[in-house]
Amino acid sequence: MSTDSSESDLSEDERRGLELIRETGGIHQSDFWKELDVSSRKGSRIVDSLAEQDLIERNETVYDGHNTYHLTPTAKDLNFSLLMAGDMLSPFVGDDEVDAQSGQFTQWLMNLAYEE
Repeated sequence: MSTDSSESDLSEDERRGLELIRETGGIHQSDFWKELDVSSRKGSRIVDSLAEQDLIERNETVYDGHNTYHLTPTAKDLNFSLLMAGDMLSPFVGDDEVDAQSGQFTQWLMNLAYEE
């Protein structure tokens, strides 16, 4: 994942917070500050800063009977390139069981070979 200019301006706590959200794929704000070992107030400031810079998304939710936010990385942070072979999406994405002998799977593998 590339680091854009706004990420280079992050404080150490903000950088650690962003890394935690990315590694978990999403975390409740009530757990976020505990995992970072900072006060809830400082955790809220970190979240506010990351959200203002559009590095994370913050959605209201109820967790353990309390109102809180669920923090997730922004979609621009996701990398789907490992699922692609040329312009074909991996046949393993989805609910269907893939037959390794199928033409669809063979074509996807051939596209992978052409990329190298």
